[in-house]
Amino acid sequence: MRIAFIADVHANMIAFEAVLNEIDRLDIERIICAGDAVGYYPYPNETIELLRSRGILSILGNHDRAVIRINPVGMNRIAAEAVLWTAKYIKAENVDYLKELKSKLRIEIDSIPIGIYHGSPRDDDEYLYEVDASGELLEMCDCRMLVVGHTHIPFVKRLRDGMVLNPGSVGQPRDGDPRASFLTLDSESETTEIRKVEYDIASVERKVTEAGLPQFLGERLRYGF
Repeated sequence: MRIAFIADVHANMIAFEAVLNEIDRLDIERIICAGDAVGYYPYPNETIELLRSRGILSILGNHDRAVIRINPVGMNRIAAEAVLWTAKYIKAENVDYLKELKSKLRIEIDSIPIGIYHGSPRDDDEYLYEVDASGELLEMCDCRMLVVGHTHIPFVKRLRDGMVLNPGSVGQPRDGDPRASFLTLDSESETTEIRKVEYDIASVERKVTEAGLPQFLGERLRYGF
């Protein structure tokens, strides 16, 4: 089976549509999201409605959780402002969708046990970078593949007993590449590929300004940080 992993869409509908168009071109059979559908950008309702219509399996991220609770405690000022903006404009039925999401999942595809976490098996909010990915984490989630998000930085780390994957961010890349990021997996050969897609960043910048969100959120997209 060919699978696409995505994460950290963050209500950037323009980037999300571009990624989905590329996924469709690749004839991907299944899409799985490692959390943070919303937060930061001005398309929360459109993003959730597209996730639902496409039947994308998703978990809860820290921004999703903050929107549900209307509580951005621990976040920086800009992230907190975006959470409160989202909580104000998101539809009730879309909040209900977020409330139904689990904080983690363990699934099996072609006899491969896969753990899906936003942060890590140790902590929902842990920033797990490639250097810290270890076999211990695979043991903790009892899986051969561990998929995480949260850092917005893609990587594939192969270990003796499996691999740890981060597809990077669809909506707000932070690896110095402004293109939207996702990751594909061929479960039969267990081969992976990090993929990047260009999208209309300028239109997102304009919408950020129109919505009254912090201007920096639009500007940072041009630089991928």
